[in-house]
Amino acid sequence: MSAAGGPQWRGRITRTGDSAPFLPWLRDRGSLTARIQSRGRFAVRLLRQQRCQPTADEAQTLGLPPAVPAWVREVALSCDGRIVVFAHTVLPCQPRGPLTRWLARLGERSLGALLFAHAGFSRGPMKFMRLDRRHVLFVPAVQALEFPGVGPQTLWARRSQFGFGTQSVLVTEVFSPTLLQTTPKLAAPSGGVSARPASRT
Repeated sequence: MSAAGGPQWRGRITRTGDSAPFLPWLRDRGSLTARIQSRGRFAVRLLRQQRCQPTADEAQTLGLPPAVPAWVREVALSCDGRIVVFAHTVLPCQPRGPLTRWLARLGERSLGALLFAHAGFSRGPMKFMRLDRRHVLFVPAVQALEFPGVGPQTLWARRSQFGFGTQSVLVTEVFSPTLLQTTPKLAAPSGGVSARPASRT
């Protein structure tokens, strides 16, 4: 939830000097896991998973009454050992269903990979925000992304609501500038071993 007068989630994102490098990532409605995997070795580190009270903004988005707890999961996604995304997921405790069971035993695996593997899921509209320290997720994101020295003053984020049967889960993804340093792996030559870029910046 943003503080009064703070940044707000918006349904559109305009191209600026600051946002332009992130637009291909922010606007992509495909699997973020698959996109990162196309650039290197993908890994998930579980930071926390517990029942707690979501923010008022998250509760309103999910249609939850005030002060009702939900499952909250936070992970750091990495590419070739570099943390590139902080993901924050909120799943209502009721109704129970497949998402509840998946989350309980997910561990250090990607929820997104499971969702995109099932034809029955739906993804709602994306919302975008440039987070700063007025937003409750900014400090956890900076800590999770492990910037050397002084971290950035703002971070680009997106969120969307996934539906699966009677359940709905809200996923927020905060992108590190480190993500922009990754490059797609070269396709494997016919009959050969996959080639990798000679160097990464």
